[in-house]
Amino acid sequence: MHQPAITGSGVFTPPEVITNAELVEAFNAYADLMNARNAEAIAAGEMEPIEHSSTGFILKASGIEQRHVLEKEGILDPHRMYPHFRKRSDEEPGLMTEIAMEACNSALEQAGRRGAEIDLVICAASNMERAYPAIAIEIQKELGAGGFAFDVNVACSSATFGIQAAADMIRTGSVRRAIVVNPEITSGHLEWRDRDCHFIFGDVCTATVIERAEEAQGAHFLVRSTRCATEFSNNIRNNNGFLRRTRPDGMADRRDMQFMQNGRKVFKEVVPMVSAHIGAHLHDEGVAADDIRRLWLHQANKGMNDMIGRKVLGRVPAPGEQPNILQDYANTSSAGSIIAFSQNSDDLVAGDIGLICSFGAGYSVGSVLVERA
Repeated sequence: MHQPAITGSGVFTPPEVITNAELVEAFNAYADLMNARNAEAIAAGEMEPIEHSSTGFILKASGIEQRHVLEKEGILDPHRMYPHFRKRSDEEPGLMTEIAMEACNSALEQAGRRGAEIDLVICAASNMERAYPAIAIEIQKELGAGGFAFDVNVACSSATFGIQAAADMIRTGSVRRAIVVNPEITSGHLEWRDRDCHFIFGDVCTATVIERAEEAQGAHFLVRSTRCATEFSNNIRNNNGFLRRTRPDGMADRRDMQFMQNGRKVFKEVVPMVSAHIGAHLHDEGVAADDIRRLWLHQANKGMNDMIGRKVLGRVPAPGEQPNILQDYANTSSAGSIIAFSQNSDDLVAGDIGLICSFGAGYSVGSVLVERA
């Protein structure tokens, strides 16, 4: 058996930014257009007017101040409200692969490795741009990697589930060196016309190199233990898929074909589930809460993370113990905890213990217990 270790991580951050003020201006313009178009029905009481959004509402509800996106013009167009992405031929890499390469190259550089040294590629993300061939295999080709590749989709928990799969295969010797990459183009599946969720997501890509600890080229984190769990819930859902055209309404612009959630139920049910999951994971590994130097949590909602941190540690987390990147990136689905880890781990010293945890639709939760070597 081999000891798996995280030897590199990388983040690709899109250059375009949408501030809350920009987002609110566009949404309110859309609301005004729709309310004017449906003025008679609204006056007759047949439908409710669309309520304006506000920067105060967004910040209070989520803690988000801005988000990075691959294309902002289409999103901010009140007549469109979703991004413009150019059509690509089948002979060129897809958009997910394009941003994946940016994050993979950063992670490989930190690990001191080349793409050709990778023998497992896992593309773990919440929404794939096509059903097949697997995005991971396309990334494998562009990296010049060997071995094999496959996609994983467990929504916001995809990264930690992918890390567990890679770590297990390294531990048993079936692979030598893996990269888990999380290209999250959330702007494509967010409903920007819905006041309750139009502010939630941002685009990004992260990557993590995992290999045998004895072969690490520099500073690294031992993967001491991983744990995943799922429990079915409809409270976060996206019904889009290839069966869509078989339904009576065909390709209609239906609301349930994009991201949907019952936020209050999610908060109420996920916080105790995640807190209990982390507590049990630490207990079974003989790690006390006071031994945890850092928690890198999924970045969905600041209030949710603050509460989970308090429940796990038994106190209010000290500054730096539970880093948040939500204010700058918004919710980036599976990539959030990896951004937090990548940007807030260099200061840890040998023997320091931390835990990466992601959670979301499914419900799903994955945790990775690591130790600085």
